[in-house]
Amino acid sequence: MLTDYAFVAFFIFFGIFFVAAALIGAWFVRPSRPGKLKNDIYECGEVTRGTSWVQYNVRFYLIALAFVVFDVEAAFLFPWAVAAKKLGLYAFVEITIFVAILLVALAYAWRKGGLKWA
Repeated sequence: MLTDYAFVAFFIFFGIFFVAAALIGAWFVRPSRPGKLKNDIYECGEVTRGTSWVQYNVRFYLIALAFVVFDVEAAFLFPWAVAAKKLGLYAFVEITIFVAILLVALAYAWRKGGLKWA
């Protein structure tokens, strides 16, 4: 039984050692030529105007969350739809509950104005 834990400890140690060795090796090999141009802020090739600290509107975050929720829904619905006949009534009830929860979330976001852009 103790040997089982020894294997786990070995693999954890090996993983930590491998990552540390890669980082240390990269630190020794990399070129280091700091300069004014190299330390500038880089934003897609555009010259930076003002500070780089920008406060975004919370709508961007809400829209991103809504996208993730419905993207995950599509990822869960596709395999279910492919095997719907084999799964039977129990799976149909489960997916109906899943979609109902998502519809409640959509109604909540709609009611709170999370889907209005302007």
